[in-house]
Amino acid sequence: MSSFDAYAMTDKLNPAVLDVIITRLEARGKHPRFQQMMHDYFSAMHLDAMQCVLDLGCGTGVAARALAQHPSFTGQLTGIDVSPYLIAAAQRFSEEAGTGERIAFQVGDSRRLDLPDEQFDAVIAHTLVSHVDDPLAVLKQAARLVKPGGWAGIFDGDYASLTFSHAEAAKGKAYDEALQQAIITQPRVMRQMPRLLREAGLALVTSFSYILAEMGTADFWVPALESFRKLLPQSGVMTGEEANAWVDARLQESAEGVFFGASNYYSYVARRP
Repeated sequence: MSSFDAYAMTDKLNPAVLDVIITRLEARGKHPRFQQMMHDYFSAMHLDAMQCVLDLGCGTGVAARALAQHPSFTGQLTGIDVSPYLIAAAQRFSEEAGTGERIAFQVGDSRRLDLPDEQFDAVIAHTLVSHVDDPLAVLKQAARLVKPGGWAGIFDGDYASLTFSHAEAAKGKAYDEALQQAIITQPRVMRQMPRLLREAGLALVTSFSYILAEMGTADFWVPALESFRKLLPQSGVMTGEEANAWVDARLQESAEGVFFGASNYYSYVARRP
């Protein structure tokens, strides 16, 4: 059975799988550690001077809502995602959060957008580039759409570092690799980002690095683990029985106080000259 990144196929998946993804994205976006990582790079982009921002691959609108609620930002946002189902969810969540009048969501492919050049003060791609087959195309779109002197914020996981504990090291490595195949298209893209930004015509200004690791008891990683029950079989890397057994084992480790789960995350803030 061939495998694929479920997050790269959100315009083709059935609603039951998409609901799992929605639950995962929203749970992750509410976690204090994840919110802090967002606010760090938001704050480096001089939001107080911005009137219009584009969120590429917006998903359920987690980053767009957070930006709309940021105390330094008073402008308008446009969120674009390839999945009509996720866009509908983003619109619903935005209305519930009271940001509906400030964010316009629409369906579109972030690699090829029919939008005018130099339209936005800033463009963000929050957890997008690890799921696309051509990250440089996304960055070139960002460079085209942002005004001269405007900002680009790129945030994602360094998912080649994603790992979970296992009693047997060799099996743990194999499971880590299967997991990366199931939920990631570009596990090493954030290590390539300085070069990709330059190739896209963007100048790196600053960056942030994080390791989100939990030892003993899982918290941040619990919603991710629960989502894997559906996403790993959907992606073709495990059967449903195998996925449930693997997730149950990780949750049991957490209950026993011997859990380990970790991934690196990076954000880059760049400007168009």
